[in-house]
Amino acid sequence: MLRNYIKIAWRNILNSIGYSILNVTGLAIGMCVTLLISFWVHHQYSFDRFLPEYQSVYRVQRNFNSNGDTLTFATTSLKLADALRTQIPEIQYVAESDWVRNHVLLVGTKKLYVNGTIAGTDIFKILQHPFIKGNADAAFKDAYSIVLTQSLAKSLFGNEDAAINKTIRFDNAHDLTVTGIIKDVPSNATFRFDYIVPSSYIYATNPQIKIDGLSSFSNNNLQILVKLKPGVSYEQVAPKIRNIEHIEKGNTNAMNSYVILQPMDRWHLYSNYINGKDTAGFLSYVKMFSIIGLLVLIIACINFINLTTARSDKRAKEVGVKKAVGSQKKQLVIQFLTESLLLTMIAFVFAFLFTLLLLPAFNTLTQSHISMPVDNFYFWLVVIGCLFMITLFAGGRPAFHLSSFNPVKVLKGSFPTGHSSFSRKLLVIIQFSCSVALIISTIIIYRQIQYAKNRPSGYSLSRLMSTNMNDNLQKNFAVLKNELISKGIASSVTTATSPATDIWWHSDIDNWPGKNAAETVEMGTILVSEDYFKTVGMNMQEGRDFSNAADTTSVIFNEAAIKRLRLKNPVGQKITWQEKNYTIAGVVKDALMVSPFKTADPTMFFCVPEPQGNLLYKLSANKETHHSIVQLTEIFNKYAPAYPYEYAFSDQQYATKFNLEQLIGKLAALFAAFSIFISCLGLFGLAAYVAEQRRKEIGIRKVLGASVRQVWVLLSKDFLLLVLISCLIATPISFYFLHNWLLNYDYRVSIGFSVFVLSTLLALSITILTVSFQSIKAAIANPVKSLRTE
Repeated sequence: MLRNYIKIAWRNILNSIGYSILNVTGLAIGMCVTLLISFWVHHQYSFDRFLPEYQSVYRVQRNFNSNGDTLTFATTSLKLADALRTQIPEIQYVAESDWVRNHVLLVGTKKLYVNGTIAGTDIFKILQHPFIKGNADAAFKDAYSIVLTQSLAKSLFGNEDAAINKTIRFDNAHDLTVTGIIKDVPSNATFRFDYIVPSSYIYATNPQIKIDGLSSFSNNNLQILVKLKPGVSYEQVAPKIRNIEHIEKGNTNAMNSYVILQPMDRWHLYSNYINGKDTAGFLSYVKMFSIIGLLVLIIACINFINLTTARSDKRAKEVGVKKAVGSQKKQLVIQFLTESLLLTMIAFVFAFLFTLLLLPAFNTLTQSHISMPVDNFYFWLVVIGCLFMITLFAGGRPAFHLSSFNPVKVLKGSFPTGHSSFSRKLLVIIQFSCSVALIISTIIIYRQIQYAKNRPSGYSLSRLMSTNMNDNLQKNFAVLKNELISKGIASSVTTATSPATDIWWHSDIDNWPGKNAAETVEMGTILVSEDYFKTVGMNMQEGRDFSNAADTTSVIFNEAAIKRLRLKNPVGQKITWQEKNYTIAGVVKDALMVSPFKTADPTMFFCVPEPQGNLLYKLSANKETHHSIVQLTEIFNKYAPAYPYEYAFSDQQYATKFNLEQLIGKLAALFAAFSIFISCLGLFGLAAYVAEQRRKEIGIRKVLGASVRQVWVLLSKDFLLLVLISCLIATPISFYFLHNWLLNYDYRVSIGFSVFVLSTLLALSITILTVSFQSIKAAIANPVKSLRTE
């Protein structure tokens, strides 16, 4: 019996090959989009969950009470790590860690800048990456040791066997022994690195770092990871660690800090903190695209339903004859569902192939490393389940609709169509409402990105370059600066503790004029060399720049900082920072150093004589960039021969701040295009059906003198009305969600009425193009052929 059902289904598919192609194409594209989004969503949810016992791993955060506002910081102190290790017995392991950044590794003639970090000796007992060589217990027994990933070991030594117990020169300062090789850190890890050096190395080579770190809870320049003991929950630990810094009574920062933990499985998706609690963050985008993927699949299923029920008159006599000769409704339902399942399976085969072809480009777009889990049993189990659900959803209504026909009526040539016609119109409205909402979203996201890009940044990043300082460059900074300027390569050179497009350090101001009792202010802090503002192109609002490198008792605030401190006529007033008095020399105009979508961060600048960690230099305007880079390479190699010359353009670093919004915009545009295309496939099929159904009417109208334009209007107006209704439905819904999305940005575009008009015109234009082919084809057909009796 099943074989007979499959044969009949296959014959019916071939007999209506045009409609079958439309059905399969729509379903295949819908499934392909859903597969791509599903893989991406699964990838996002899988972050950090591959590690053993990840449920017990936490990151230490500080909630800072800033005059009633709760600010959350990931920066913590070595003293806090020591307190958690010694005072909280429920914590099994504690590991302080520097931030992952480039260090130079030298092996023979090889010299590479590689991303890695310096961390506590228990780091691999917390992050339990599998060891290929060595083990977590013995890896960091010696301070002068290093653990590499498998790929880095191969790059440096050829293979992991050759790497173990070999020596690596670290930052051209000391030799470290390779004591362990771990498997490469997966792409779905928040904490990614290519090697780790124990923090005991830093304490052995520079004991003052440990002394300073343990001296105060205010020395927040590290991140801390902890692992709780088996059976211990965060709720048990939370009250014990909350006020752990409050033992430092004279420290305003410590007394206003409250320690919390964030579970490892929330690091990636819950990145935003509001009032001290982690909120959705990136999770909101993951949920949004999950909904979009589901909507695109529903749109494809609606196509199937509409095209199948629209052709019910073609199948009516078949149903009538079968019922007349004894077929039961159940048998007919199974037959139509078999046909739907066969179409769905064919569509899935094409969807699978489309996904394989598109996945590399999709990975490039989303900067992911997603692969098809073809060897995963659960993947195929889910696929089979989804195929049956799609079959029931897309084919269920047509199956029950067709099998319910009265055989007497259909054999006489009459059967009800009003209800099915109304439901088809309703489904078309739902289809285009979703598609138009995606069009509106794409336009608003694009406008928001352009709005922020066109916003004045407050400084000049064009031809501004940066290089991470090293020991050799710091020793030779004065001669390096002179040579760059004297040879006309750079117009100005400076250093700072932060790059031009970020703020790496926040600290408290101890005292300022007008400070209220118990008031605390923590703001961005940047230590700079002379010529900083000239190099980065910031302009003074009032007062003066630092006079020279020895101007170490002056401070310069930006406008946002002056507003935060409520200072009037600030130049010449005194403030206290880190127990030292400073005079406000000037106020610099705000620059968007952190986010182009938010207001400028309150920031203070101090001039120091020693070179800082970020070298900034402005290329001369009269030289070609590539010629300058050739000269720069020679000069940097002369003063730091052990280090490869690496650089970054500040304008490109600033451009990366738009990456997330641009990704969301591109994905929204891509899926909007897919949804419109799928909807148009259905509209095209329905237009063909309507034209075929009304061909005799059209023939009579043409005989009576109707023009091509009149026939085109006759066949198109109903579809245009449905799409117009869809636009009216999509407008308030999209406005509600987009308005809430824009509230995440301090600097945002307004949603004007023109957006909805433009989206409506675009949707109507697409509809006209889709329907016109069938309408004009019917209008120019010879009426003699359509009026001729069979």
